Amino acid sequence: MTEGFSFNIQSTDGNARKGLITTPNGNIPTPAFMPVGTRASVKALSPDDIRNSGASILLGNTYHLMLRPGEELIKNAGGLAKFMAWNAPTLTDSGGFQVFSLSDRVKIDDLGVKFSSHIDGAKIFLTPQKAIQIQRDLGSDIAMVLDVCPPGDAHPKEIRRAMELTSKWAKIQIECERKTGQALFGIVQGGTDETLRRDHLSEISDIPFDGIALGGLSVGEPTEDMYRIFHEIAPLMPKERPRYVMGVGTPGDLLEAIEQGVDIFDCVMPTRNARNGQAFVRGGKLNIKGAKFSNDSNPLDSKCNCYTCRTFERRYLRHLFTSGELLIHRLLSIHNLTHYGDMMQGAREAITQGTFNNFKKEWLTPVESLW
Repeated sequence: MTEGFSFNIQSTDGNARKGLITTPNGNIPTPAFMPVGTRASVKALSPDDIRNSGASILLGNTYHLMLRPGEELIKNAGGLAKFMAWNAPTLTDSGGFQVFSLSDRVKIDDLGVKFSSHIDGAKIFLTPQKAIQIQRDLGSDIAMVLDVCPPGDAHPKEIRRAMELTSKWAKIQIECERKTGQALFGIVQGGTDETLRRDHLSEISDIPFDGIALGGLSVGEPTEDMYRIFHEIAPLMPKERPRYVMGVGTPGDLLEAIEQGVDIFDCVMPTRNARNGQAFVRGGKLNIKGAKFSNDSNPLDSKCNCYTCRTFERRYLRHLFTSGELLIHRLLSIHNLTHYGDMMQGAREAITQGTFNNFKKEWLTPVESLW
């Protein structure tokens, strides 16, 4: 592994595992959820808000940061963590997801990805080498390889082409110069075809990456197909390296993956749903704009100890949302990220105690008093 980066498994319960990732900028207890700071900011939240939620690592978006404010400025500021006053571990994606999400602005060839900027239309050519150079300048603790992420309904020929390019670029990127102590993770594609996933996992695992990620999930495929890939592929990923599922998802998705041995997750869902008035509680979601909360004096979630639940009543939160007050974005985001943070902490404790299966069932069972 990269010097200064390590991963140790501390406990297991079936396939589920509790561990510790060590980086030059701090430790990451796993299973871990990474809030998404696309543009060096988790929307509506301060670094202290994020720390208080239980998060130990943040994700930054290479594509967006290279456009604004630019990797050179962030490098001169001391790197991404210092730039955003996070001062703890960070992971940067490679821009590969934008190959999927901005497909109408993208052209892919053997050498890389040609983008038309969503900001001003400027032409950008992101090569595998450039993706590593940008992440080196951003100074993240974990960098991701540039990959090709096909949509959930992609034709098998398109999926195989994505695998081919991802593997070709991975072999280039493992040789690229990185910041001292910066780990590099490879990415496995293959859609929902178990055979293709196994084949690509074998290819990527043969490259000496510090960790392995499953990409190309939660991109339009049925949930049952995603879960099938968790069950069939996650336990086959190298045991000695961190396992990362990218861009997933609901509490149920995360717990399903943890049960199969996945260690790291990221998703915009907690904060995006918060901005739409949705709060995660045990067993589901509440929509705070509902009329039934208009004179509800209960906290958002009596089982939660976040700032929002300790301080405010549901009727006040509903008032903020229906009045368009920006404070609601912060308060619901604090709660949702704390919900995810508490879930990760609970999962770690349950794995240590050998009770993960019971924990999973209890967490996903609706608590009648919350509804």
